[in-house]
Amino acid sequence: MKPLTVLLLLCLMIACTPSTPNIPLNGVVARNASTPHLARDEDGTIVLSYLSAKETGTALRYVRLEEGGWSNAVTVAEGANWFVNWADFPSVVPLTGNQWAAHWLVEKTGDAFAYDAFAAISTDAGKHWSKPIALHDDGTYTEHGFVSLFSTEEGQVGAVWLDGRAFAAAANDSPGTQLRTATVSELGHVSNPAVIDPLVCDCCQTDLAMTSSGPVVAYRNRNKQEVRDIYTSRWLEGQWQAGRELARDGWVINGCPVNGPAIDARGDEVTVAWFTDHPTARVQVAFSTNGAETFSDPINVNADNTLGRVDVVLLDTGHAVVSWLQSNPAQLVARVVSHQGAVQALMPVESVGGQRNTGFPQMVEFNEQLLFAWTDASGDTPAIRTKIVALEV
Repeated sequence: MKPLTVLLLLCLMIACTPSTPNIPLNGVVARNASTPHLARDEDGTIVLSYLSAKETGTALRYVRLEEGGWSNAVTVAEGANWFVNWADFPSVVPLTGNQWAAHWLVEKTGDAFAYDAFAAISTDAGKHWSKPIALHDDGTYTEHGFVSLFSTEEGQVGAVWLDGRAFAAAANDSPGTQLRTATVSELGHVSNPAVIDPLVCDCCQTDLAMTSSGPVVAYRNRNKQEVRDIYTSRWLEGQWQAGRELARDGWVINGCPVNGPAIDARGDEVTVAWFTDHPTARVQVAFSTNGAETFSDPINVNADNTLGRVDVVLLDTGHAVVSWLQSNPAQLVARVVSHQGAVQALMPVESVGGQRNTGFPQMVEFNEQLLFAWTDASGDTPAIRTKIVALEV
């Protein structure tokens, strides 16, 4: 073979070799995108998902943390009539091994405030996805959102969400928004529908963590006197237990504060962080050493210029890292808190733009560092940014 021919073949081989350029961890991950969600499985796989605006609608995409940066973006699903909202955002979650799950929201025709929750399942770590699966079949023109996903003992995907069907059923005498659950399979079968809590806050995020004894969901409860405090429910003996009050804040508010709790777990150790505005605006955290059966008294993390929108990470030292947004100046900040109540110095993470458009910043721990993600609303179009911050405990 002639040398020139060999050279041409080598050039073609190099040009055709698949490339995986890494997106830096510090900086913009995606432009014209919003509502990031960070998830990490028990093996350390970290996935960042977000909504990407398109001329014809919206796409749910994800990138995976690889050595040196983020992978190329992968599209899970897309649609022309999705419900896109700064507070109720979709997710792509690595659950166990090759089992991943994703969810997104679709508007009901003719009503922007009525929407349905759909899921898809992957059995090969996000490479291929099942057809969209509706989590519910009530058909009401009401809210179905704020979804948390988990893996069941049977290897299927469980979902917990806020559900407004009771409004349609009872008209003006409605008991209100419910916390509901169901199980879905990659074949599209939905089973085990149930009500976890018949009356909860209408638009505060749910969050879920896996303990040694099963999943625990954290959410903001609501009673008929409009007290809206944080509750948890555990999966035990094949069913969700009745919700339990985590701490008695006594926050009475005639409307949803759009400020849900965050939960994380390692074995039977669990931590929950949340925002309250009673008696003053503050961020709190509580710990459990028995799988969320009981919790310590709340520890005040911060009370200065607090907006909330918390996230929490439980470290292998037993300490918790709590993040939140604060005003004057508008900043994403974090703080390490010990189980004994010692609160370390404030860690400024980043100055942020529009407070609402910043959404709900996300946080995970890896390699003794903290990885943050948020919506950067400072430019003409929103973008997803991530940043690494050194962790000192």
